[in-house]
Amino acid sequence: MSALPSGRLAGKSAVVTGGARGIGEGIVRLYVEEGARCIIADVDDEAGERLEAELAPNAIFVHTDVTSESDIDSAISAAILEFGGLDIMVNNAGVVGVIGHIGDTKLADYERTMSILLTSVFLGTKLATNVFKRQRSGVVINTSSTAGINGGLGPHIYTAAKHAVIGLSKSVAVEMAPHDVRVNVLCPGATVSSLTAGIVTGDKDNLADAAVKMGAKYASGRAPMPRDMANAAVFMASDESAFMNGAVIVIDSGKEVLSDRGRDKFYPA
Repeated sequence: MSALPSGRLAGKSAVVTGGARGIGEGIVRLYVEEGARCIIADVDDEAGERLEAELAPNAIFVHTDVTSESDIDSAISAAILEFGGLDIMVNNAGVVGVIGHIGDTKLADYERTMSILLTSVFLGTKLATNVFKRQRSGVVINTSSTAGINGGLGPHIYTAAKHAVIGLSKSVAVEMAPHDVRVNVLCPGATVSSLTAGIVTGDKDNLADAAVKMGAKYASGRAPMPRDMANAAVFMASDESAFMNGAVIVIDSGKEVLSDRGRDKFYPA
């Protein structure tokens, strides 16, 4: 007789967009450790297939362009077909998107950035809650950012999209509450990932140098890692957070959302 799955997410299934790298990969890894089975929904075939090979049969890669409704629907259908259902939808995929002065921002670049950062969350939330509403259970976790709370922490369009993710999530949480479906938001601070490594070092694969440079900005000397975000995502997906809906969880060690500019002056070490 085979052992029953154990862990805080035992027996649950999830779709994680942007699940092949960075925060998404961290979430997939910890979800599997906690007993869940995951669809790795991403456009990065090489990274996705590598992660599937490592975590199979508890994780399956499905090539997913998150700006495509049919692709997201296929990822959700894969979870239902392969795992027998869907319990958790993590809309995590993201890019930095267009940067620069607002006056120089081209409409096409704006629309492309918004499609990846906001339209994808709309589509994932819409399609997952259609499933969850019928079964009267399910959790949506949408990844925003500290830039979704404060201005000046990211490029203009990124900041606009991440603010909108929070608003959309709170609104849908109100609609879904009578159906026992929860919608919450994870707001990571700048986390060591291929996305931030590309910004900090110019090389998306240079995570080691990115960790050193980013860590220097934190009082602890340590930059947040994908697993720090994944720990919060496990709690948000588990039954432990059953009474949490429409919540915004910030994971930034107080660096970005809480100002630490006066720390050295008023609270010296």
